[in-house]
Amino acid sequence: MSATTVAAPTGQPPDAIAVDFESLAKRVDDAMAALESLDESARAVADEVKAAVEAIHRAGLVTIVQRMRADEAARAVLFDLVDDPVVHLLLSLHEIVRPDPMTHANRVLVTVRPQLQSHGGDVTLVRIEDGIAFVRLDGACNGCSMSSVTLRNLVESALVEDVPSITGVEVLPNEPSPTLIPLESLRIGPDPASEGWVKVGPAASLPNDELTALSLSAQSGQQAEIIVVNAGQRLSAYRNECAHQGLPLDNAVLDIDNGTLTCPWHGFCYDATSGECLTAPGAQLEQMPLRVDSGEVWVRVGT
Repeated sequence: MSATTVAAPTGQPPDAIAVDFESLAKRVDDAMAALESLDESARAVADEVKAAVEAIHRAGLVTIVQRMRADEAARAVLFDLVDDPVVHLLLSLHEIVRPDPMTHANRVLVTVRPQLQSHGGDVTLVRIEDGIAFVRLDGACNGCSMSSVTLRNLVESALVEDVPSITGVEVLPNEPSPTLIPLESLRIGPDPASEGWVKVGPAASLPNDELTALSLSAQSGQQAEIIVVNAGQRLSAYRNECAHQGLPLDNAVLDIDNGTLTCPWHGFCYDATSGECLTAPGAQLEQMPLRVDSGEVWVRVGT
């Protein structure tokens, strides 16, 4: 058998060999495509040859890795080699090195992320402990009544099935992000109407433990559709739009015992007194400045 020498490119050391991996990959793809045109028996022979060659390569690579790991001086070289993307890919293809669980899990999430994003949501992997993947759901899920449904269907099954070290998934709550109303906007001057305040009426006229939908017009001409929630005589005003799709909340369900307000359209649930969305963490009802002055309720809809 004659030896074949690959010359080093000009300007590089003699032991440097330029490898066009794209061309090699294309050769492999072309060969695999050609196998499809063979009859079944010929394909079986070709597959057996491929498996045998891969087994020889893997056995040789395993021996190299084991010998280098056993030698203190060679171990440092081995670790440097594994950091090389091409070498790492080669060893990964032969399952000699495996990605750490976080890397593996994130690669799996890449495959389901487009489906989540198509529904207005996303998932972030926070950590993995004792076989449990802790994730955080971001955004909202279009048409879903509960964010956990999307998580369980698209994420949990993928992680548990494709990452051997993961046995379950836990959802971490997002940090609440309530609407902050500047103190200045709550002050009522001598002429409230000129400052965008609109008198709603006596506080006693707002039914306790109910919500009231109102159409308000400021002196400046600005208009706003709002709801006023009276939860145990604690009043909160919000723009009459669900944070999910902007649909009205006139017929939302106010649960006084749980302190929640649930959209009648797709079941998105909110904290009745803060407007924080409990279904899709990070979403929020737009809170309107509300004051009770001398028994009269005022809501600011303009500036």
